Amino acid sequence: MKITFELEPGDIDRFHEALARAERRVACAEECDIVAAARHALETLPIASAPGYIRKTLLSVVQLIEMLEDEAWSLPQVERAELLKLLAYFSDPEDMIPDDVAVIGLLDDAIMLELLLQDIRHVLEAYAEYRGLRDAQPAAADATSRINQARELAGHRDRLHARMRRRAVSDAVTGATSGASA
Repeated sequence: MKITFELEPGDIDRFHEALARAERRVACAEECDIVAAARHALETLPIASAPGYIRKTLLSVVQLIEMLEDEAWSLPQVERAELLKLLAYFSDPEDMIPDDVAVIGLLDDAIMLELLLQDIRHVLEAYAEYRGLRDAQPAAADATSRINQARELAGHRDRLHARMRRRAVSDAVTGATSGASA
């Protein structure tokens, strides 16, 4: 069964306010502490007993952590900050709906995650492509081959970073244009 609902501007505003609180927490916390808190939340929250939609959406947090910790991907600071803000929200047990409220306590986390995943979809697409390229590389026969593969992969990474930024800017311009004409 598929259930849809529409968020009104006031609903979106509440999510943005909660996200602003998370952003303030990020500003005064270390990245490793935010990631550790998100890992702790993944380990301790009742995700396994949550409804399927919530469970599926919250498990994407694992991918976000992997992306942040992937040194070869070297996610630029602007995008890192967006991911950290999302993880800070996710790991806050007292967010819009406290996480310990049975059945719906993780619903706001799933909704926020869904909204932000849409905002960073170009980052997710680029990272998935990068991982695919990296995983498809054959084993290097010698040091020279390894160096050449690393250079080639770094070039792909840089092009993917540039592409994800171009697409985000294009979306922002399109959104601003469509919002102005609405």
